[in-house]
Amino acid sequence: MKLLGMVLVCTCVILICISPLQAQQAGQWVPGQYGLNAGVVPDPGFTYENLAINYSASRLNDSSGNRIPNITGTYSFWAEENIFMYVSKFKILGAKLFPYIELAYGNGSVVADLAVAPGTNLKIAGGGSGYGDTYVQPVALAWNFKRADVNVAYAFVAPTGRYSTGASDNIGSGYWGNIINAGATVYLTKNKGTSANLFTVWETHGKKAGSDQTPGQAFTTEWGLGQVLPLKKDFSRLLQLGVVGYDQWQISDDGGTTTVGGVVVPASTLPYYSFHGIGVQSNFILPKKSLAFFFKYYDNYAAKARTQGRTFVFGGSWTLRLPKAGPAK
Repeated sequence: MKLLGMVLVCTCVILICISPLQAQQAGQWVPGQYGLNAGVVPDPGFTYENLAINYSASRLNDSSGNRIPNITGTYSFWAEENIFMYVSKFKILGAKLFPYIELAYGNGSVVADLAVAPGTNLKIAGGGSGYGDTYVQPVALAWNFKRADVNVAYAFVAPTGRYSTGASDNIGSGYWGNIINAGATVYLTKNKGTSANLFTVWETHGKKAGSDQTPGQAFTTEWGLGQVLPLKKDFSRLLQLGVVGYDQWQISDDGGTTTVGGVVVPASTLPYYSFHGIGVQSNFILPKKSLAFFFKYYDNYAAKARTQGRTFVFGGSWTLRLPKAGPAK
């Protein structure tokens, strides 16, 4: 089954510390959502998935990827995603439709200590919790081939999370987003036990509320190489293990203006952010019950103009098949 997710931005609180140091506003897609089974969608019917994601860091990097020595602190967020998906039995262009909506609740916090001069420190704290932005995927197509599963989709992000310019308790992004994504799972063995997976996300953004700034476009790749191991001879219990990773880059300038060190400057002068992660994923799958549970861990590396830390992702999904599967023969 497909292991979906989209966390909608709770990381705005981190910008309290970053903005004076010429770091960028991150995009609305937080990596770690996909890994194994990136091209697979559930069987026809209704699927519910619950996904929790935790990100934490104690390091802030400059635009060259070096740790900023005069800042210490912690930066973290939790988000819980509730995903409601419908997969059609009928097809268009040979593809199943799988629109879905995601409702997210999150909380985040920043505690930082900035050395502004010898013997003088500026302590900064912020955080907030509440309902986040809403992710809606109205157009999505999935194809099944003999040795591959592929999907493409368009989605938008509605800025329903609490946001106010300059506030320290923001939980939403404050702007609309448009996302085009595509996923592929290629089966390297005839029995489909070994797979290579790739998911790509291209996001564009609208103007932030209360400002003239438009965050730059971002591009994300998520990938995984996995192996399925049957836990029972009848394949009613499966364990899937693999190596997963992600990469995210800002690919266009911010628009408008921003304030750096109390001075208003063109937002296009800020350096681009990027960061990468690598880790492991495990899935426990009960095919006959249409249940799946997953856990992922990623360690960040080579982060530029943003924090560098680690990500945990875990959750499960259940599908109500329509029509219901008949008894096994």
